[in-house]
Amino acid sequence: MTAHLAKIALTEMQAELRDQAMKFCGEKSPVSKVRALLEDERGYDEAVWAEMAELGWLGIAIPEDQGGLGLELADVVPIAEAMGKHLMNSPYASTTLAAQAILHGGSDAQKAEWLPKLSSGTVATVALFEPSGAWELDAVTGETKTFVLNLNAAEIVVTTVKHDGQTRLALIPRDTIEARRETIIDETKRSYRFDVPEIDAIWLMPAELTSAALDRIELVANLLQAAELSGAAMACVDYTVDYLKTRKQFGKVIGAFQALKHPTVDAFMGAEGARSLLYAAATHVERQGEGEIAVRMANAKAGGALSYAADRSIQFHGGFGFTYDCDAQLYRRVAMFAASQFGDAAFHRARLAELLL
Repeated sequence: MTAHLAKIALTEMQAELRDQAMKFCGEKSPVSKVRALLEDERGYDEAVWAEMAELGWLGIAIPEDQGGLGLELADVVPIAEAMGKHLMNSPYASTTLAAQAILHGGSDAQKAEWLPKLSSGTVATVALFEPSGAWELDAVTGETKTFVLNLNAAEIVVTTVKHDGQTRLALIPRDTIEARRETIIDETKRSYRFDVPEIDAIWLMPAELTSAALDRIELVANLLQAAELSGAAMACVDYTVDYLKTRKQFGKVIGAFQALKHPTVDAFMGAEGARSLLYAAATHVERQGEGEIAVRMANAKAGGALSYAADRSIQFHGGFGFTYDCDAQLYRRVAMFAASQFGDAAFHRARLAELLL
């Protein structure tokens, strides 16, 4: 089975989306804008979000009869990659996760009500993490949720709850939640914590679909995260190379020194490897068995590639690299926060060992 995982089939649609997304995110999210939004309570540009909705990006993986474009999950990868490359914060990943959870775990009425809204720009999020950091089915207490991204902007929250002793998924209206903002290492994102309110039975999603929906959320979350990290890794390499080509020491640009060339090549190879595994994962994501393996491989590789590239970038910038003014810290923070979400590289490798051996 794993012999087929080397196949990468970037479709014409994905290539077109990638070009479009790279151009859009490059124009809308220069690093000056990224830094300005660090101080913004919402953390993203609502006007840009509206433009993304008009472009149809929010409905890519939603069926046409439910208000979407009816494309494949793989077609969201180029967009998430572009956002990662330009450090663009938006509720795109959280809304896509919520849409996939509803699509695979919601009732017909819930799909009919929410999927067209999410496709047209309504923001949603998922709240799965317990205070311990666990989110698996048997770890849910249904009392408090943490690391809930973009809750401030969401209209609906997909969360795990306890109901009659069972772990269930529920769609909780945002206005029933009292949330507290969390301080997290990645300042481009907005994370919240809340105590789960008393559950109204009409919010519950079908019990028999809970496990499958959670599996879908994990798969999609890891694919989107691999895309974000892969894009950020390549951007970090580009940022570092630009510096190595301009900073001079002893009368030469520092990029001329072998001691800096070799690790820079390693960082580039890591980023390219991450991109290859990302698109292999996009190719195989919907295939039973192969999808999980390919996505975990991509996420583990992308996390390591970004961490290495960011560490080298901080080191190569010398004393400046340790300051807040150096953009290298932005990339390192992305990698550190991502490792706290749905498993770090070591976790994915451990799961891969169970799946492959």
